[in-house]
This record gives sequence, structure tokens and C-alpha cells, in this order.
Amino acid sequence: MGIDNILNLIAGLALFLLGMNSMGSGLENACGNKMKTILEKLTANRFLGVIVGALITMVIQSSSATTVMVVGFVNAGMMTLSQAVWIIMGANIGTTITGQLIALDIGFIAPIFAVIGVIMIVFLKKATLNEIGKILCGFGVLFIGMDMMSSAMAPLRDMPEFVSLMTKFSNPILGILAGMVFTIIIQSSSASVGILQALAISGAIGLESAVFVLFGQNIGTCVTALLASAGTNRNAKRTTLIHFIFNFTGTVLFTVLCLVTPLTTLVKKISGDNPSQQIANMHTIFNVATTLLLLPLGAYLVKLANIILPDKVIESESIFKYLGHDINTRVGGTAIHLENTRLEINRIYELSIENLNNSINYLLGEKVDTSDILEKEDLIDKLNEGITKEITDCISHESNHAVSESYSAYLNITHNIERLSDHAVNLMEYGNEFKDRNITINKIVKEEIRTYKEIINQMLDISMDPLKLNEVEQLEDRTDKMTIEYKANMVKRLSTSICTAEGSIIYSNILINFERLGDHLLNISQNISKIK
Repeated sequence: MGIDNILNLIAGLALFLLGMNSMGSGLENACGNKMKTILEKLTANRFLGVIVGALITMVIQSSSATTVMVVGFVNAGMMTLSQAVWIIMGANIGTTITGQLIALDIGFIAPIFAVIGVIMIVFLKKATLNEIGKILCGFGVLFIGMDMMSSAMAPLRDMPEFVSLMTKFSNPILGILAGMVFTIIIQSSSASVGILQALAISGAIGLESAVFVLFGQNIGTCVTALLASAGTNRNAKRTTLIHFIFNFTGTVLFTVLCLVTPLTTLVKKISGDNPSQQIANMHTIFNVATTLLLLPLGAYLVKLANIILPDKVIESESIFKYLGHDINTRVGGTAIHLENTRLEINRIYELSIENLNNSINYLLGEKVDTSDILEKEDLIDKLNEGITKEITDCISHESNHAVSESYSAYLNITHNIERLSDHAVNLMEYGNEFKDRNITINKIVKEEIRTYKEIINQMLDISMDPLKLNEVEQLEDRTDKMTIEYKANMVKRLSTSICTAEGSIIYSNILINFERLGDHLLNISQNISKIK
């Protein structure tokens, strides 16, 4: 294999990855936030969840991106772990469409797609048409890179050393490890499967060895979601664990099947002489069959994830400062217990205030440790869960009506405080979106955010004071009017091209979160006034 082949291989790989990235990016941007809305709302039914996960992954051409999105939803409390299972299963089916597209013998028209895409990107000004141009250009460039890699790797089939290496991949363990490591390096199972297809087209590897590399690639793709779960809560980490369990189970099952049954021969027969099609079909069969096998066992996957990753056991006094060593033990009489409950809730309130201020400061471009926000959010969730259980137990045993009402009010307050911290995390994530998409917040928007921060802080200062309900109501009414006013300002800026549509969508979500912060603070104030 000469230097020309090596350079062509590197160039082909670069074009292949560039094309895949451009196509996926264009598809995701063209769909805007619709994918997130669909994922959030249509996951109650397991079959619908699988279908949605598959369709979303087909659109954005990345199971890793879908899984990372799901991890984010679980971490934010917008999706349960049970709902996430179905999306992950669907994502594994959806990712096989890339291999099937690559298996199509349309390389001869790939340059046409690339040229049309470039024309749309360069000469058309409409944003949607630009994104469609990216899709077409990426599609064309992907196949051009594929052809270059296949041609460059063709001489490898005549090299004894390389043939010997490929023969070693017929050993299941070595093949799986090779596929896993390669996918971890390039962070895309779709891309690594495509490269495996190119290798097969060149004649350098047969399906008998390629299947084990393919199975390893399915395990390697779990690493992207694993990295994304760093700094998230326990349930989000369990989501990535379920993703791993799914692919690991499929790998074990299909490795055994390939060793003891003529599955590989059967796939070759139904796929014809096209090596790329053989790999694409095996990839599809792997994921569809694993999904059908595990679909009835979704609840057990959740239980297994909870067993492997149980809630952290932490000494009660290190979390709960006022409700005693055992959160479910009432220390002292009712009056003392009510006071300790109030002090514990005040503590959560202070943590939420810190999170809100840090998130808004981060949104405004200040340097903030976002991992600290996530750690506080995790602590607030644990405190909320423990206090909720404690209060619920007290209400069930309380005969005094006034005391029961006070406990009920504290229960509502706790839930609303927990939601304050959830919105703080949302605001932090919108700050990440601005940074990730290189969107600059203009001075007018920053001033509006600062004004909103000032009003929210005024409400935070007085919402826990039972004598300040009227003032809180006035401030909450002001936040509603500000939201309407700032949205109108945003529309004006959009019509004069002062801001981008992408930035406006994010800012609109920020305003919604600010408005809801006002609602939660009013709920807190109303419940505080009920406590006797």
C-alpha cells in the first residue's frame, strides 16, 4: 500500500466524516426544536416511544445524539427512566438507516448532490434552504468519501500482514474489542459502521470477521452518552447504563448465534454479493431483534439499572440538618417537628436561590461553575424527596386539622422550591446553547434579563414572609407583563434582523422560564400565608 493510497484513505475518511456531520447537522437544524418536543411528549406508550426514538434518530442520523438528548431530559426530570428505555431502543433501530443508505449503490450520482448542496448554501439566503443544502451536500460528500476509502483500501486485500490481521478479527473477543475501541475514538457508530462497509467493499474483510467488529461498534457508541452523563443525577446515569445493557445483551446474543448457527451465511444469502449490504442488513437485524427481545423486559431493565446504580447511601446528618438522624422519625413534639420542617425547607430555598442567581449570571456570560449548579440540584432533589416522605407520613397520622393544613402547605412549598431549581438548570442549559451555537446576546437582551433577575430576586427576598403576599402578587403580575413586553420586543428585533431566529427561540424559552419562576414564587407565598 503506497503513500498515495494512504493519503487517499485519510482524505476519504475526512470527507466521509465531514459529510455525515454536515448531513446530521443540517437535518437537526432544519427541524428546529421539534425533535425535543416530540421526545418529551410522546413517550408514555412503549411502542410509540420506540417508534419516536427510531424516527428521531433517522432524522438526525445519530443514535448517540438521541441518547444524549434523552439523558438531558431524564436529568431535568422531564422524562422518567421508564420512558427513556423505549426511546433508547428506538434509537438503536433508527441508527441502522445510515448503513442502509451507504449500502445503496448511488456513488456515481453523489457529486450531483454535493454540487446542488453547495449552490444552495452559497447562493440562497433563506436559512431553511441553507440547511437543506447542507443535507444534500453532506449526503454527496459522504458517498464521495466512501468511494475514496474503498478504492484506497483495495490494495490491502493483497497484503499478507493485513489479511492476517483481519483473520484475527474472526476471534469474537478481538473483533468486538477492535470495533468498540474504534467507535470510541471517532465517537460515532454510524461513521464506524460506514468505514467497516468501505473496508468490506474493498475486499479486505469478509462478513465472518466483520460481524464481531460490528457488534463491538454497538457497544462503543455507548461511550458518547456515558461522557454526556458526567455531572448529571443518578437517573440520568442509569439511562446510559440501560443503553449499555441493551447493546451488550445484543452483542452477547448475536455473537453466540454467529458461532453456533448459520446466521452469517443466511444474511449473505438474503443480501446478495454486496458486502456493504451484508453488513447493513446484519446491523439492522441485530438492533431490531434485540429490541423485540428486550421490549417486554423494559421494566426489568429499569430495575436492573437501579440495582447496579442504587441511590447513594449518605449519612442523614450530612444531608438533613434539622429533621434528625432518621428522616422518617419525628424528633420531639409536633411544634418542634413543624419548626424543624420549616428550617429544612428554608435550607432548600437558600440552595435554590444560589442556583438561580448562578444560572442567570452564567446566562449573562459570567464565569460560573456549572457542575456546582448540578450538584446543588441533585442535593435539592434528595432533600425534596426525603421531606416529602416525612410530611406525607406526618399528615397520615395527624388528627389536628390545623396542623395537617400546615404540613400540606409545607408540602406544596417544597415542591415549588424544587421547581425553582429545575428552572435554574434550564437557564444554565440555555446559556450552554448560546455558547455551543456561537450566539451572542446583545446588550438590549442582557438588560432585559438583568431587569428580570432584579424582580425575581425581590420576590425571592419576600416570598417566605407570610405578611408579604400582596407585594409578591404585584411583582408576579409585573413578571407577566414583562414577559409580554419582552416577547414583543423580540419580535421587533427579529423583523429588523437585529437578532437571529435561532437566538430568538432560545430567548423565548428563557422568558417562559422566568414567567414560571414568578408563578412558583407566588405559590410559595400563598402557601406560607396558610401556615398557622
